[in-house]
Amino acid sequence: MLAAGVTAPTLQAKTSSQSLATATPFTEGKYRILALVFDDYETLDLHGPVEMLGHMPNAEIKLVAAKEIIKSYQGPRVVADCLTTDTYDCDLLLIPGGLGTRTLVSDTGMRQWLIKQIACSQNVFTVCTGTALLAMTSVLNGRKATTNKMAFEWVTSLNDNPQWQPRARWVYDGKFLTSSGVSAGTDAALFWVKHLHGEQEARRIETLTEYNWNQDANNDPYAVVHK
Repeated sequence: MLAAGVTAPTLQAKTSSQSLATATPFTEGKYRILALVFDDYETLDLHGPVEMLGHMPNAEIKLVAAKEIIKSYQGPRVVADCLTTDTYDCDLLLIPGGLGTRTLVSDTGMRQWLIKQIACSQNVFTVCTGTALLAMTSVLNGRKATTNKMAFEWVTSLNDNPQWQPRARWVYDGKFLTSSGVSAGTDAALFWVKHLHGEQEARRIETLTEYNWNQDANNDPYAVVHK
């Protein structure tokens, strides 16, 4: 079962027919990370992974949104580098969660953009209920995936075709890395650093940020709490 909806983004931007990806906000030669932001995104879902991924060598991170100024659930605002009226070739598409996903799952314009953007992305990384935005498409069908355990019942109700993992801290299947709630995204981001650059680099960033990395992808301690 897939969710349906009717709302579409309203802000317009220049478009181009150069390729499947119509524009680029990135510097040539960089590891290109495109992070989707929307009103009421969860701050740590975005900024925890951004902190870790941003310390990787040669990484460049850009924000994409349906409008220029986006307000997080906690209140601070961010400025988008580019708009969802275009798609962009990237190495990693990062999708945070938050209360804003509750309305975005009914946004057909966002669904259509995501399907196109996923095709332009080498890998896709969701945090928390960001997985719900993938669940409203068919891209996770048949794949293992997880999400915030407090919202597990809601997210899994959107699409019963993925192989939902109720105890996983994060799951990497195909091109999709999905993580559990909030701080789990930071743990998964360090996993991604290790995947790309090895454990030594992941440990370097863990030490640099004075973070206690939970490395066990199969054991989300909050799965029991929110069972």
